Amino acid sequence: MTKHAPSAAPSKESAPPPSALSLNALFMDFRLLLILFIASRLLLAMVYQPLVTQGVERGMTAGGDFQTYYQIAALSKDYGLPLRDWWSEFPPLWSYLSVAIYQVQGASYPGFALALAVIFVAADVGNLFLLRRIATRLYRADTAMALAWIYALLVVPLVFVFWTFEVLVAFALLLGLWWLLEDRPVRSALAIALGTLVKFTSAILLGAVWRYKNRQSALRFTLVLMGLVALVILPFLLQNATMTLPSLTAQFSKASYQTVWALLDGNYRTGNFGPLTDRLDPALAAVTLGNPAVVPGWLRLGAAGLLGLFVFWRTRRLDDKGLVAFVAFTLLIFFLQAQGWSPQWLAQIIPLILLCFPSRNGVLIVVVLSLLTFAEYPVLFIRTGDTGGEITGALQLPFAVLVIARTITLISVAVALYGILRQPRDRSGQVI
Repeated sequence: MTKHAPSAAPSKESAPPPSALSLNALFMDFRLLLILFIASRLLLAMVYQPLVTQGVERGMTAGGDFQTYYQIAALSKDYGLPLRDWWSEFPPLWSYLSVAIYQVQGASYPGFALALAVIFVAADVGNLFLLRRIATRLYRADTAMALAWIYALLVVPLVFVFWTFEVLVAFALLLGLWWLLEDRPVRSALAIALGTLVKFTSAILLGAVWRYKNRQSALRFTLVLMGLVALVILPFLLQNATMTLPSLTAQFSKASYQTVWALLDGNYRTGNFGPLTDRLDPALAAVTLGNPAVVPGWLRLGAAGLLGLFVFWRTRRLDDKGLVAFVAFTLLIFFLQAQGWSPQWLAQIIPLILLCFPSRNGVLIVVVLSLLTFAEYPVLFIRTGDTGGEITGALQLPFAVLVIARTITLISVAVALYGILRQPRDRSGQVI
């Protein structure tokens, strides 16, 4: 009888150490993702520090709005405070935050820009938290982590923390949405009020509140939101309405820019205001720098309002995903009717698209929108230095193609969101 040698015991050297993580556990570790998320942004800020040399901005902030924020805040050095002594195109909270940073930094642009970057990175960490938390509520933990990794790997959120304050608006919107999902309307209203005092678009959550919450909760939300916003703005109006009113309405006086409406109007520029000193004259806030609108603003807004009411009454999906989709649909309709388009608006759109379409198609939509947006700005507009920032000549055709393609993409997303809203689901997610 043949004897078999006993099998050798597994070598201790070949066994994984007790501290080793499996691949699945590695990617499910949210703390690790946070470390990578924060470190990548801070390291880039260290390597590509914001500087202005010989009038040219360099570093991670080049091409963004940080220098514009700095120049506007610098008015406080010689002319006093915004909404009191000069008009600002931004609501009070952002206007005073930027002025406060300018004063603390001692008129140092690198210090000003780095301070903004740190604040915006912190807000974007909040966006990552909220994206994962909302996705966990809507789907499963593994889906939520996958969306968090996708968001962390996207270029658009990374770039915008060094370009624009839009990340603050996105944070307020997601925080308000999360608390609304948690059925905490007062907390949600507090978050949206803060966002509204940075940028008025945060208030679009109001429609979802009235559609998805009972009348008492919706009324409480509305009163808290309007009360807080009025509490901040009213003192400025009482102190100097001449400068406060233009600050609240200046954005609506812009000529059309970077939209199909701008193509109709023949405006091939970005949406800018005049020289900084124009802010000392409230009458100049209402001056339109460009061709007048072919389609009046009241008509665009009215059409969007009617479409919103139609969807409001036709919505059949009443669960949490329906609420998120309703907010996303409202935001897109508002952006589509607006006379202008700003690339940074993607900071608000991207998290909502990922939450509503947690699939390959959702990621592809985000990638396509990102490519179209960056191809328009900065790729095309960076070539307009000789024309004062105006698209002319051979650049007009690709510019028009990009604007139309982006508009069609946003409309397609809105149609897909409407499809979600038409799915009959009760508040628990069960088919009606």
